[in-house]
Amino acid sequence: MGPTTETLTAEHYESVFDINVKGVLLSMKHEAAAMLGNGGGSIINTSSIFGQIGLAGGAVYVASKHAVNGLSKSATLEFAQKGIRVNTVSPAVIQTDMFTRIAGKGETDTKRWWKQQHPVGRFGLAEEVAAAVVWLSSPDASFVTGTDIAVDGGYLAQ
Repeated sequence: MGPTTETLTAEHYESVFDINVKGVLLSMKHEAAAMLGNGGGSIINTSSIFGQIGLAGGAVYVASKHAVNGLSKSATLEFAQKGIRVNTVSPAVIQTDMFTRIAGKGETDTKRWWKQQHPVGRFGLAEEVAAAVVWLSSPDASFVTGTDIAVDGGYLAQ
């Protein structure tokens, strides 16, 4: 996943936090400005199931996703009465090119281990995450703000 707490560097921390936290914060700042000028809207930030739990070897990544959840909840309180809803979607392991680069091609030991961590016995699909985002963006979710939707195959239920 990444360096352990014992071996991590400030450079690693800064890189992960710049991408995962600063990117979300600056995006929300500009999204909210545009939405305030247009009567409101819906912001959906991507977090991770690791924004709710820990992961050995992933301290910086985990901390960054906890930060995304905290930013989103704070923004919810700032914008709720201004017509802007803010939510997060937290995927577990999703079958993507990035995951294949990390875990290897074909059926690797890493992939088998991660698959066993999901009660449904498989990885998620990008389309399943997208479906949650589409719903959160829709009028059907007009009373949903400040929440996190786990798209995780039951991972967090354990």
